[in-house]
Amino acid sequence: MRIAYGVMGYGRGHAMRTMSVLPALMAEHEVTVYAGGDAFEVLAPLFPTVRIPTIGYRYNNRGGHSLPRTFSENLAPMADLLLGGPGTEALEREMRSRGTQLIISDSEAWTHRAGARLGIPRISFDHVGIIAWCKPNFPADLWLAGQRDAIGYRTLMGEPDRVLISSFYPAEPYRDDARVVGPMLRDVVKGLKPKRGDFLLVYFNKGIHQYRAHVDRTLRLLDMPVKVYGTPWKGQSENLEFCAPSNEWFAHDLAACRAVLSTAGNQLIGEALHFGKPILAVPEDAFEQRLNATMVERMGIGMRVAASQLSPSHVDRLLSHEDQFASRTAEYASDGRAEAVSTLERYIDELGGSTVASAGRFRLSRARPSRTPAMAAR
Repeated sequence: MRIAYGVMGYGRGHAMRTMSVLPALMAEHEVTVYAGGDAFEVLAPLFPTVRIPTIGYRYNNRGGHSLPRTFSENLAPMADLLLGGPGTEALEREMRSRGTQLIISDSEAWTHRAGARLGIPRISFDHVGIIAWCKPNFPADLWLAGQRDAIGYRTLMGEPDRVLISSFYPAEPYRDDARVVGPMLRDVVKGLKPKRGDFLLVYFNKGIHQYRAHVDRTLRLLDMPVKVYGTPWKGQSENLEFCAPSNEWFAHDLAACRAVLSTAGNQLIGEALHFGKPILAVPEDAFEQRLNATMVERMGIGMRVAASQLSPSHVDRLLSHEDQFASRTAEYASDGRAEAVSTLERYIDELGGSTVASAGRFRLSRARPSRTPAMAAR
């Protein structure tokens, strides 16, 4: 089957999840990846990938989200997305030219909405769907934000034909056609054995904005080596080693570190659980990450702290309870990849019949696939 796989381009977690299932899907199907931003940079060297627009947060000079900048700089692409502008039309032409029969989307709105307009069956496979398609289990202080984000997610993505959710914590779907599986562990992660090192592993998904002066001071005051990923810098400075982006070396350091200090992405937390690493979650000011950080604390696998309040005492407290946190990780560690692949294949088989009616519509337009310059320019 000819499948379009859309990947949200904000951060690298969506791309990591996609990398874990793509090889199995590509062994059975003709898959084209559609991604922008960080996801395009990760996936394009490895898989056939078409660049598409990306929406995401914008930052102020304090390292937090800037609502005015986020609104103004996303206004044009959002209008394109919601009103069917040139980017959406180019994506639809691309899908027609490739004879796309089914769409899988990891929080990627353009492929979702283009598929809906073209009448192509759609599978949602991500983590954010836990907010929209599962029975809410939000903390009281996050309840309203959770309801708001659930409505926003459903508005952007529409109503998929099937739902698959990968999560490091359990949840109960309220849809009969939805399933929740564990974290997606990449081959490089599964091939490594954990060991207890002497260094703290630090990761920020948008370090150019989040790695502020007080964060730097906090890390330099620690009496231990620190490896920092996600910033623009490289090289050794006192006890800090700034590391270049690398999927493989990051996995090696994750397996060998003593503990993790990171923004609260679902994918990284799932991999840290696999290696039994305590987590100090420093969430972005976004509902999903704040919920993830709350679950880290609720599950007893680590701690959470707001970025503005981070201090050496938080790291010291994490390490003073590391054995307790590490023992709890064994209760929750899991690998949902095999179940995810088998579920996706079942969904593909179930939805395969619904592509027959639209096959003739595409057959007349099966021109030679192209990279669609209009899309790449956006």
